[in-house]
Amino acid sequence: MPVETFKATAHLQKGMVVKARSRNFEVTIDEPKNLGGTDEGMNPVELVLCALGACQAIVARVYARQFDVNLEDFWVETEGNLDTDGFMNKSDVRRGYSDIRYNIHIKTDAPRERVEEFVAFIERTCPVGDTIQNPVNVKLNEIIIEA
Repeated sequence: MPVETFKATAHLQKGMVVKARSRNFEVTIDEPKNLGGTDEGMNPVELVLCALGACQAIVARVYARQFDVNLEDFWVETEGNLDTDGFMNKSDVRRGYSDIRYNIHIKTDAPRERVEEFVAFIERTCPVGDTIQNPVNVKLNEIIIEA
């Protein structure tokens, strides 16, 4: 399969509210009130946690049959530690998550050994997990000053 390019636009609104778009979809992003926002939506780092859980769930749905795992129910709980002093330039600590943890909940009649193999596959296959766990090239293409 060829490399596919995904695109998104994040447009700052009033305060810290951002309208993010990809394809024909839009999500409102904001900060909680205790971080200076108006709490109109999840913040970017919460969306990262959601993206990880959603990606694992989608991988589970796509590959469950190949592992002979009947998914009666499936969900992922994620949490992460982030020192906000880094973002606020109050200390010289990492600005992003230092740790992310998750629990996979699965309701199935498959034996535990098969479920464990399946979950290991999900962890290896999830693109968001791979993006978080491994260095990725991130670079600014251009600064465009609008007239």
